[in-house]
Amino acid sequence: MILIDPRNERAKSYADALAARLRGTALPGDLRIVVGGDGFLLRAVAEHGVSQLYLGLNAGHLGFLLNDVDEDWDTLAKRIAGGDWREYRFPQIKAEIMRRNGDRSVDAALNDVYLERSTGQTANLAVSIDGTVLERRLVADGLIFATALGSTAYSFSAGGSPVHPEIPVLLATPICPHRPRLPPVVLPATAIAEVEVISPARRPVRAVADGRAVEDVAHVRLSVSEPVVRLAYLPPHDFTKHLVHKILQP
Repeated sequence: MILIDPRNERAKSYADALAARLRGTALPGDLRIVVGGDGFLLRAVAEHGVSQLYLGLNAGHLGFLLNDVDEDWDTLAKRIAGGDWREYRFPQIKAEIMRRNGDRSVDAALNDVYLERSTGQTANLAVSIDGTVLERRLVADGLIFATALGSTAYSFSAGGSPVHPEIPVLLATPICPHRPRLPPVVLPATAIAEVEVISPARRPVRAVADGRAVEDVAHVRLSVSEPVVRLAYLPPHDFTKHLVHKILQP
């Protein structure tokens, strides 16, 4: 199955070229070929679930989560038909969210979960890690929690360190911290983070998991899952080169 970002004209043309060459080919039933950008891959995972294998083709810009495309469609189709890829498994961040009205929900994110102010008022957040208080009152625009795979996205833009995707970590990166000047923190993947929103009625905060928002948040508990999301990469894909050439030396 080929999943195409409907808002991306280049993705449509890429998918047409590939589909014409794969017509009649028996591909694994759980394979999802995702054509678009990083954001579309995240949406595809959220929509189709973790039981699928995702092979992303970059028709966007950065494409850190995807395979680069050189538009040699005949060769690409032969490689996909022949199963010439390596499968990697990545964890997600599990976010247990309680809203101000008491409603509870659970979401998961491959890249990041962040809390951000919903109005012009700064967010006031109490943050603890494994039961130890990190900050009793962080005054900031928000706070990002990212996986290593997501460390090159919003967390990096906010000043967090990019981390090699194969290192299991949980990153906590403040968004424009005013008081105190809390630096980004790299935590083990076993860490449990809890964030309480101080004065949520006066200073409302929302939680966003890979682009999906929950408003009027009062408390969030975050943890890293076992590796469950399966992504396929075509050789000679190399995460170190990807990190250097796309993030550190763009």
